[in-house]
Amino acid sequence: MGDKAHAHPGAAGRATAADHPASVRNVVLVGHSGSGKTTLVEALALTAGAVNRAGRVEDGGTVSDYDEIEHRQQRSVQLSLVPVDWDGYKINILDTPGYADFVGELRAGLRAADAALFVVSASDGVNGSTRMVWEECAAVGMPRAIVVTHLESARADFEEMTRICAEAFGGDDPDAVLPLYLPLRGPEAPDGHAPVTGLIGLLTQRLFDYASGERKEAEPGPEQRQLIEDARNRLIEGIIAESEDETLMDRYLGGEEIDLKTLVQDLERAVARGTFFPVLAAAPAAEGARQGLGTVELLELVTGGFPTPLERPAPSVTTPDGTARAVEACDPDGPLLAEVVKTASDPYVGRVSLVRVFSGTLRPDATVHVSGHGLTDRGHEDHDVDERIGTLSAPFGKQQRALTHCIAGDLASVAKLNRAETGDTLSAKDDPLLMEPWRMPDPLLPLAIEAHSKADEDKLSHGLGRLVAEDPTMRLEQNPATHQVVLWCLGEAHADVALERLRNRYGVQVDVVPHKVSLRETFAGTSSGRGRHVKQSGGHGQFAICEIEVEPLPNGSGIEFVDKVIGGAVPRQFIPSVEKGVRAQAARGVAAGYPLIDVRVTLRDGKAHSVDSSDAAFQTAGALALREAAADARIHLLEPVAEVSVLVGDDYVGAVMSDLSGRRGRVVGTEQAGGGRTLVRAEVPEIEIGRYAVDLRSISHGTARFDRHYARHEPMPQQIAERIRERTPDS
Repeated sequence: MGDKAHAHPGAAGRATAADHPASVRNVVLVGHSGSGKTTLVEALALTAGAVNRAGRVEDGGTVSDYDEIEHRQQRSVQLSLVPVDWDGYKINILDTPGYADFVGELRAGLRAADAALFVVSASDGVNGSTRMVWEECAAVGMPRAIVVTHLESARADFEEMTRICAEAFGGDDPDAVLPLYLPLRGPEAPDGHAPVTGLIGLLTQRLFDYASGERKEAEPGPEQRQLIEDARNRLIEGIIAESEDETLMDRYLGGEEIDLKTLVQDLERAVARGTFFPVLAAAPAAEGARQGLGTVELLELVTGGFPTPLERPAPSVTTPDGTARAVEACDPDGPLLAEVVKTASDPYVGRVSLVRVFSGTLRPDATVHVSGHGLTDRGHEDHDVDERIGTLSAPFGKQQRALTHCIAGDLASVAKLNRAETGDTLSAKDDPLLMEPWRMPDPLLPLAIEAHSKADEDKLSHGLGRLVAEDPTMRLEQNPATHQVVLWCLGEAHADVALERLRNRYGVQVDVVPHKVSLRETFAGTSSGRGRHVKQSGGHGQFAICEIEVEPLPNGSGIEFVDKVIGGAVPRQFIPSVEKGVRAQAARGVAAGYPLIDVRVTLRDGKAHSVDSSDAAFQTAGALALREAAADARIHLLEPVAEVSVLVGDDYVGAVMSDLSGRRGRVVGTEQAGGGRTLVRAEVPEIEIGRYAVDLRSISHGTARFDRHYARHEPMPQQIAERIRERTPDS
């Protein structure tokens, strides 16, 4: 960093095994969809000598977008790793999807990285979801820098975008977000647009010209020096404000010229500490060029200003039984501790796990212990097993370059881990460990599916199991109340990718069906019923009569059965039979085919026959009695109500509350959540929020998030209940 001249080794771009954590940099690219992250990755790889101008790896394959779904959808849908060598450092560049549905891939990238590059478009600005990720990084002190792309756009305004970034990311200290370089525009084109052809370094006051396709350093003219004077002074003051040398500011304000080496060192320390956030500019190389504008400067920032894995605190670790365990941070000779940050299925080599090593050294063909977190509530199979890993490799597009080892601080792809899932911990088989999992958003968009044919039904379970193993943001539910298989996703695009992977990767055709909520029935008032089951057809007949009374109970009471038979009208041995018949009919429903709940059923009288009465006869009579009681009563259709909490920017609170009211919701409270956001709490029928994950994103322009929890069942409005009964076959 610091605008220095640069020469990279002859093996640039070839992913080799790092031999010391100090030579590794792990950086994740963050930004909204369309901001230019993947193009920037390709430009950085091109500058590092890894690819040719067609965006191809030297020995074939592509830098990114190697997933066929990404080709078809024309957007990134998963985390990808591109390792490059630069100036003796191995840089693991983690490219994340920008679309909100794939935030799980973003969170995995944040977990694997030690610093973040926020990519913003000069023509589009900073959206709400990008601000939210910035806050997540700030909460854990992750070092960050900002890269402004799309400078070639006619609407691009670097100075204005720098101001917007300072406002969006600077918080109480906008002078912590300042540019290190200013773009230099060339002559105006016939359309009046002057393209960006170079950069002026504010600290060194050197000009870096990319017009020829190669970075060339030159002395700026007097006019250009005048252009950068104000920005340079502000940058120096911003760096000095973060310096550990408290005398530096007084010396600077007193007129002393601060040594450039001191400024660069203080800048690098402030960036690594996460207290200063430089803004840089980048643009892809023109056709035939070797270097994209700003790419050398970015690589210098990553190697000089971003922290090494040695500076990352040791993760929270326990043994599988929950006992706390101290592990030395990033020691290649320490106990093995690694984490699966991504799982994918390759049609040729099977399951491939992207692993970040936090301690120890991972080697091919070693046997490791795989510790899972038991996410059985999300449809994951619990596992705690030993597995022998296959080859280690560095992924680069479709290519996998073999590695001899992977030390603490580095990342690698591991083949043949058949039981390991995203988020699992790898450790020594004789010293099993478990890392605390990273936080994942709850999937809140239901996708009910059915196998298209009998052949698909046989493969469906396996395909769904592999899906949730790869993606911890997806939850698989086998709903016992509705008898539906439901994939809970983060949004429509997430659901589309899941369906496409089922079809193309696992060969399973499924049909999407309407999602059902678990409705219930109850009695609105007290009612009586008589069940008479009397048949005679030769031999033993069937004889059972019972009389019951049904009354409603408070919410959550279930079915209560009371025996008040006097004088043995129903023999003692048949009273459990009546109860069994009542409960069986209650499970089937009495009006629209939904389970009956929250009632007390009292058996008051009945009749029996010494020969023809039986357990089966009294079960049938109990069921008939309940149905007759329901025929003479008003039956409420109950719907589940959810407690919904929406965290939304203050600008959208009114729109959110209005929308919730339109969904028959009751707002029960609001409270300020800080950062210009409000927490809105409401109770909303679940039938009204099936697509709320999609609709809320539209209402809030991607700035809101919500969670939901079951509260209770309560009566549905009569007109809605009637519509549902009309669609329900007779029970």
